[in-house]
Amino acid sequence: MSSDTLTLTVDSGDIVIKLRPDLAPNHVERIKELAGEGFYDGVKFHRVIDGFMAQGGCPDGTGMGGSAKPNLGQEFNAEPHVRGVCSMARAQDPNSANSQFFICLDDATFLDKQYTAWGVVESGMEHVDALPKGEPPASPGVIKKAAVG
Repeated sequence: MSSDTLTLTVDSGDIVIKLRPDLAPNHVERIKELAGEGFYDGVKFHRVIDGFMAQGGCPDGTGMGGSAKPNLGQEFNAEPHVRGVCSMARAQDPNSANSQFFICLDDATFLDKQYTAWGVVESGMEHVDALPKGEPPASPGVIKKAAVG
């Protein structure tokens, strides 16, 4: 595997994401850095909406937290938010992405050019589909291990 993949191991198996530094070099660098530091290990998918997206990357599982690193400037791009696309979550401020991300479960093109797409699921989309639903889920899915490789 190249260093342009991110593997998220969840209860049901591995989600392999092709990183797209051509779309969002700074965001891909941050994801790789956080994964390499073990930041995502044990982190929950705290917001999973059927037919929309699965969101994770918050260290406290509430959707309000991030890493200690500074927020990232937006890198909005033309990649459509369709099933399998991975993008950064953020607050109202377009330059507030930090560690949280989401994986589109379905077409979400209304998000295009408002959120930074940084990757696409290459394999294991069935494991994203299998994540417990809810805001937050009663028993959230957890990233057991995040590895770049």
